Amino acid sequence: MVSDNPFDTNRKSVDGNPIAPATDNSASLEYCKLSIQETVDKLTTSLTEGLTSAQDIVQRRGLHGLNELTADEEESLLWKFIETFYSDPLILLLIGSAVISGLMGNIDDAVSITMAILIVVTVGFVQEYRSEQSLQALNKLVPAEAHLIRNGSTQVTLATQLVPGDLVHFGVGDRIPADIRLTDAVHLTIDESNLTGENDPVHKTIDTVSNSSYNDVIPVNKRSNIAYMGTLVRDGHGHGIVVGTGHNTAFGTVFEMMNDIEKPKTPLQITMDKLGKHLSLVSFAVIGVIFLIGVLQGRAWLEMFQVGVSLAVAAIPEGLPIIVTVTLALGVLRMAKHKAIVKRLPSVETLGSVNVICSDKTGTLTQNHMTVKDVWTADMKADTVNLEKHTASQLKQFLSEDVRKTLEIANFCNNSKYSQESAKYVGNPTDIALLEVLAKFDLQDSRANKTRTKELPFSSQRKYMAISANAGDKSKSTTYVKGAVERVLGASTSYICNNGSTKPLNANFTASIHEAAKRLASQGLRVLAFAYSNKEFDTEPEALVFAGLIGMKDPPRPSVKSAIARLVRGGVHIIMITGDSEATAVQIAREVGISVTNVERNVITGDKLDQMSEEDLSNVISSVSVFARTTPEHKVQIVRALQRRGDVVAMTGDGVNDAPALKLADIGISMGKMGTDVAKEASDMVLTDDDFSTILNAIEEGKGIFNNIQNFLTFQLSTSVAALSLIAFATLFKLPNPLNAMQILWINILMDGPPAQSLGVEPVDHEVMNKPPRRRNALILTHAVLKRLLMNAIFVIFGTIYVYVREMKDDKITSRDTTMTFTCFVLFDMFNALACRHSNKSVFEIGLNNKMFNFAVAGSLLGQLAAIYIPFFQSIFQTEALSFGDLVFLTVVSSSVFWFDEGRKTRNIVNQVWGSVGNGEVPQPVGSSGDSNGLSTHSQWVDFTNDNPTDWTPSGCEEGNEDTNKGNQTFLSSLRVWGSGTNDGDQQFRDGHTSSTVQ
Repeated sequence: MVSDNPFDTNRKSVDGNPIAPATDNSASLEYCKLSIQETVDKLTTSLTEGLTSAQDIVQRRGLHGLNELTADEEESLLWKFIETFYSDPLILLLIGSAVISGLMGNIDDAVSITMAILIVVTVGFVQEYRSEQSLQALNKLVPAEAHLIRNGSTQVTLATQLVPGDLVHFGVGDRIPADIRLTDAVHLTIDESNLTGENDPVHKTIDTVSNSSYNDVIPVNKRSNIAYMGTLVRDGHGHGIVVGTGHNTAFGTVFEMMNDIEKPKTPLQITMDKLGKHLSLVSFAVIGVIFLIGVLQGRAWLEMFQVGVSLAVAAIPEGLPIIVTVTLALGVLRMAKHKAIVKRLPSVETLGSVNVICSDKTGTLTQNHMTVKDVWTADMKADTVNLEKHTASQLKQFLSEDVRKTLEIANFCNNSKYSQESAKYVGNPTDIALLEVLAKFDLQDSRANKTRTKELPFSSQRKYMAISANAGDKSKSTTYVKGAVERVLGASTSYICNNGSTKPLNANFTASIHEAAKRLASQGLRVLAFAYSNKEFDTEPEALVFAGLIGMKDPPRPSVKSAIARLVRGGVHIIMITGDSEATAVQIAREVGISVTNVERNVITGDKLDQMSEEDLSNVISSVSVFARTTPEHKVQIVRALQRRGDVVAMTGDGVNDAPALKLADIGISMGKMGTDVAKEASDMVLTDDDFSTILNAIEEGKGIFNNIQNFLTFQLSTSVAALSLIAFATLFKLPNPLNAMQILWINILMDGPPAQSLGVEPVDHEVMNKPPRRRNALILTHAVLKRLLMNAIFVIFGTIYVYVREMKDDKITSRDTTMTFTCFVLFDMFNALACRHSNKSVFEIGLNNKMFNFAVAGSLLGQLAAIYIPFFQSIFQTEALSFGDLVFLTVVSSSVFWFDEGRKTRNIVNQVWGSVGNGEVPQPVGSSGDSNGLSTHSQWVDFTNDNPTDWTPSGCEEGNEDTNKGNQTFLSSLRVWGSGTNDGDQQFRDGHTSSTVQ
């Protein structure tokens, strides 16, 4: 059975030569190949005295530096804060607006815009600063003190003061203070999970590591004579010589990788940057047009310039950054309820753009809890005892002597312990599974009945564990052995029958045992063999009696399969990355719903990955659903290949070596339970339950947040355009202004205040998962959004002008005229906000489930009534009371924007149901080749810009491909939602999606 350790590979290249798995270039790479004496000579130290010269120690510290991880000299916090002001085009535009407002005497506008800028920049800066703490987290792994020998005396010193050549000793519970070449190891077992990501503790030796299999590049986990900085001693004790400190350690290599990686901008940041630039162009255009018209009318240049600048400043939605920030912050709170802790605000929306998820298998897709599934013995009548198919009472009938003996060996050859504090077994996951299965057969943990007298711990070289134990009489000792099938069988000469008797093993019986092991392994099980002898072993166990096989697995989480199915329907490509063998990986992938139809095309192993260029990997990765036998270092290579194609990548990880990939990914996702502090700090999101289905909830929330941002942007800009058009209309035609300053201020409060913000907390529509992710650089103001906001603005403009002209019959502006116009505009605003709650669903369908919106609109209407009926406010807003008939008339006129938008949505629904296809069926894209998830990977996406659905065929692709038509079935539900190209989701798809977007 091949080990589950992702580094445990004897890999060969396509030409048969050994290849080098991903590795670091720290000092341990050199010293693991040297003998102890060669290490002593090279570092000029002593195995008994340690370093003896104080001057020599000072010189070494000067040469190698302190034993700590320090980033390049960073900019001051003040400078970083200042940078945030000019790194965002929208913030720059607002700064310009504030300055111009101040110069023109509009102090109120200048102050409000400045406050908005400060709030947004401060919140963003704090979030970014907190996200950059991952480098400091690495230093937490370096212990504060170290026990060492200098000049022949044992002393305790600060770990930062260690230098190469120091002689260090350590025991159970100690963290290794530097990279150390072991010189003495007594039952030394070290937990390297925070470095390699593998949970099984590693047994260490002092033997020189041969480099014959790796072309001089030995993987980190193969350096069995090296103790790495920051790893934890689980058992035994040892001594060693410091060979690497600070940046010249394995952790130092990870640190340098993280230091060199720059976090990519999120899709929302890219979109907002573009929006800021576009609004700047609009502002300049407004100034130019107004100025030109005024000059042609013969009006004063300075006057028209001031008017143009005032309108341009008013056109900029200064409340937009605050609303975006509040919306994202509320999204963070909602995600926390779903057990997803988001650390960077922009990451909330980025989740909605993710179109590739690279997921670990262990603990994310699976339960991270090894469970015994099958027991097999040589004399068994049935194929196996399948524990999943039988109850505890039924299992007792299978408890023959050979099964009982197999379980007895699993019990005694076991180092897990029961924790009274946590009320469960703790230790190696495999050992825990072997103890937990006893209760299913109504057996007890019997280790207390015997005393262990000898032990051979498991190692990657030995591939088995053996112990000898007795109940007080050494002459009646029993040796128990568990391990790899080939090693245990190789030491066995007989096997136990179901009645307890033994028979000799022959070639045929040995072959049948191997066949049974292969059969279990093909089911994705980890298979161990068990044997015993009725005497204590000397150096190695021999003449064993073979007892049986046990197959274990880490079962998938129950919710994973349905979560993956929903993500695939939403256009997300799921890639499983694991250190398991190819066969195990494929089996688990199929169990959780990741389609592997062609292993040659859908699966890449670590050895193949090492042989591929960046371009080769980018070319084939769209069809890959499983990476097997990979190391954590491979994740960076995979992320870069995906990002080169334009994909928005989410990556899961829990180890220190995962941190660079987590930081590089658009969304780094760490595990809250199993993840290291470094991985958590490097990530953008932490799953507190380590459950993959939580990612589905987060992506759904992210998509919903983007929709909400689009909706309140539609409302805000349509209101802004309408207000500006009214003022521009009056200015250009030299008419009295229909709205006074206080009325315009009240409208601005509605435009940037509670009604707008309440649109940002609209409950997520679960149907968002039926839409594809938007591409990284897609515009937030798509053609559909622009069309919608302009049409809404036109209704507001003409409706308000109609009321204004209708009331101004005597060519004089009275308080009634302004009150009617003012109230009309405010009611238009409220109906417009109601229409903007959803881009393509009727308000009558979604109901009044947004309580914040209900309160915001009700409050706004009460405020408007107060402005026109309470004398105190009448004097402020220069209004007068209106009759009930006036209110009914204004309500009918202003509701036109709502009913028009409802008509548009109804038309979309009709188109979605009936389409424009003669046979009444929604067409599917053709001519594509189904990828691992059943999604299209053709070279060019379907052209949805064509209004004729029958023309939805990608150019350059052939029809009738049987293989691809199956793959495209996955799209049908999404196509029915997207309809004929009239809603916002369709427009996003048309505006940006290419083959690099949804795979």
